[in-house]
Amino acid sequence: MMKTLTELSSEFEKRRRHLALNQKDMLMKIGMSQQQYQRIETGGDARVSTLLRILEGLGLELMLVPRERAQQIRKMLKSDDGSHAALSGEVNGQGDTEESPWSSMLRALEDE
Repeated sequence: MMKTLTELSSEFEKRRRHLALNQKDMLMKIGMSQQQYQRIETGGDARVSTLLRILEGLGLELMLVPRERAQQIRKMLKSDDGSHAALSGEVNGQGDTEESPWSSMLRALEDE
């Protein structure tokens, strides 16, 4: 759970590096100059619309979850079975999809 702009900025930097992008590349990805992007990545305050542009450019998604579910989601993210198959539900030998913890949690969140 992120509670500060510094934590959010750190995640942006990690993701950008993971994608092998430098700050100058953000101009082509989201139309933001290196100086503007650098200010955000060093913890500068930004509008929500700017943050949404950055998320889109870095292939990230903002998800709001009820605070009482946050701990459960963090545990699932840290679990060993956080693979793509576990997120979407594994297909068994008969072509049926088995229920994953993620599937049931996401369905419960949608129902709230």
